[in-house]
Amino acid sequence: MSAIPTPRKRRKEARPSELLEAALHLFVEKGFAATRLEDVAARAGVSKGTLYLYFENKNALFKAVVQEGIIPVIAENEAIAAKHSGCSFELLELMLQNWWTKIGQTAFAGIPKLIVAEARNFPELASYYYDNVISRGRALVASALRRGMNSGEFRTMDVETTVDVVIAPILMLLIWRYSMSCCQSAESDPETYLRIHMDLLRQGLRKPEKESRV
Repeated sequence: MSAIPTPRKRRKEARPSELLEAALHLFVEKGFAATRLEDVAARAGVSKGTLYLYFENKNALFKAVVQEGIIPVIAENEAIAAKHSGCSFELLELMLQNWWTKIGQTAFAGIPKLIVAEARNFPELASYYYDNVISRGRALVASALRRGMNSGEFRTMDVETTVDVVIAPILMLLIWRYSMSCCQSAESDPETYLRIHMDLLRQGLRKPEKESRV
């Protein structure tokens, strides 16, 4: 008679990733303030004491979620920009597509809404997110805009204000998805939304041809 196999123990090194996944979903579902560490541990299938082996408090847990899930996408876009040799608008499209694929279509899309909603109550976390995500993302868009202006592809614009105009519709799409979308009778198509946004940008950023003299 063959011996009954013993259940495999969960690998200890797998637990941080399980905790981060649980934390991400609870932060998005409940918000930062309402998420309790014991709930995170329970969803991950570990004790609260186990959670404290990896994260000293809820702030550290949130920062780890951003560090592991969002900041790498910023770094990827920085790498895309560094090696890009095509037109500047194509660069904007590539970075947007990468962001949407890795963030917009995942649970991480709920983090911007959380930050907007709770920034004033948790300024340390807001500052961390701004420095590591927003600031670096804005710098990427600004660099692409300046690149296009210098090459003659884009019209001359106030760069910092234009960055806001480029980013705002995308931010709104993410925030709407985790807030007012519940009031819509039919869910809007993000791909159509993004395509229209990029079409408008393409026309708005393009340097106008010189009018022929009469």
